[in-house]
Amino acid sequence: MSSRQRRSFLQLAAAMPAWTAGAGLAGLSSRVWAGPVTDTRFLLVFLRGGYDAMSLLVPASSSFYKETRPNIAVPLASAGQTAGATRLNSPGQTAGATRLNSDWALHPAMDNSLLPLVQTGQARFIPFAGIDDPSRSHFETQDAIELGQQRGASRDFGSGFMNRLAMQLGARNAIAFSSQMPTCLRGQMAVANVSLKAAPPSARGGAAPLQEALKAMYQDTPLQARVAESFEVRSQVAQEMSAMTGEMEAANRGAITAKGFELEARRIARLMRERYALGFVDVGGWDTHINQGAGTGYLASRFEELGTGLAAFAAEIGPATWRKTTVVVVSEFGRTARENGNRGTDHGHGSVYWVLGGGLSAEQGVGPVVGEQVRIEASTLNQNRDLPVLNDYRSVLGGLFARQYGLSAKAIDSIFPGAKPQDLRLL
Repeated sequence: MSSRQRRSFLQLAAAMPAWTAGAGLAGLSSRVWAGPVTDTRFLLVFLRGGYDAMSLLVPASSSFYKETRPNIAVPLASAGQTAGATRLNSPGQTAGATRLNSDWALHPAMDNSLLPLVQTGQARFIPFAGIDDPSRSHFETQDAIELGQQRGASRDFGSGFMNRLAMQLGARNAIAFSSQMPTCLRGQMAVANVSLKAAPPSARGGAAPLQEALKAMYQDTPLQARVAESFEVRSQVAQEMSAMTGEMEAANRGAITAKGFELEARRIARLMRERYALGFVDVGGWDTHINQGAGTGYLASRFEELGTGLAAFAAEIGPATWRKTTVVVVSEFGRTARENGNRGTDHGHGSVYWVLGGGLSAEQGVGPVVGEQVRIEASTLNQNRDLPVLNDYRSVLGGLFARQYGLSAKAIDSIFPGAKPQDLRLL
């Protein structure tokens, strides 16, 4: 490639829309459009920013929770209240959390989305979950979770745990629904990535010159075929998204379509139903230092949007595939037990993970809240500040993967080195 061609390529790359750019050559795929090689589906949803888990899963039996959160504690539903839109909109009535058992209640923003899945055994929660990383740094903890490597070992940023899972499954049909390749999907297995947040570019859009420049750049090199395949993946996804959008607009009959995560989740569901076995998506906006709200407010709106999207994903992927699908929702850490001076919360430690799916275990004794737990009191806090981590995420996911895919202990150790799988009977 001449110097003039290189300058033209850089100018095109700088002007290229994020949907098309993806992660550049980091997202090269190897025939990932060929349909799932495994009959099951796994989607990881990463809530970036560290969401306040004690607002989602409210400690119903803890007086300490109410004392330390005078302005942002989510109230419990009073006697006689029923879950749903009617309760949330009743004049003079405060939205209250629905009890799941004697210890926990679910935020009212989830009444019309996640709660029905819980009540039908299709959603469970793992409190006191996370990673033994004391930094409380967004970037440090996110990287540590996505890498899935042993703490104290030298980090290999070219090997994420979901890529290692794909290697064990021989699943070349993994994809990140994000504009950049996430750390968890980096590795030896070739993986595609594409953002579904924006409308797909048309075949006549500005991406074509860049594609031609890239093809010319890698012509007659070992990467020539993979570059061409990568663009074919993006073209096929764009075509499918265009067809989806047209169908949805027709079905709405001119009504306003709900924006945000719900639309993205429906697109993800269709793509995973037809061709992708492993998926990743991240959702931002969870760093609530100021005015996070309680039963209503900023955080409640985020919960409602997320819950609506996840329920839409379950509906859109269809009953048959939903029975073979597992969705896990994680965040880098939870928030402080006590509210701060700005009616928000600060970076914490232990969080609450979610597990959803149409094939979750119906074993007797497996309730909506699983894993090791303690009563939330001043004496049980981590460093007198936040929730402890009692359920290590590597162990929890290791146990889940062992059940979902029938992987051996050796295979699990290759995904999460040194972790002992924790079987919570989720599947």
